Amino acid sequence: MAHSKPNKSSAGNSNRSGMFYFGKQNYYWMFAGLALIILGLILMAGGGSDDPNVYNEKELFSFRRITLAPVLMVIGFVFEVVAIMRKPKSGE
Repeated sequence: MAHSKPNKSSAGNSNRSGMFYFGKQNYYWMFAGLALIILGLILMAGGGSDDPNVYNEKELFSFRRITLAPVLMVIGFVFEVVAIMRKPKSGE
């Protein structure tokens, strides 16, 4: 059985060689989402104690770690999905 060469039209965007797949605005959305995800991870970090016999419940289960940080991370992931799904404008 012989394999045929794919047509240029079925090979994808062959005329866009040397260009980025996403537009400039898509990368801005991606970097904003990445910044929000990193900020959420930083806000979630910590809460430990030097003494293993001390348990600081207020610090460990604070609003910042339980609510704010996960919400920021989810918003960051939404930004990432929007950046990937958004169609770049023809001028970008």
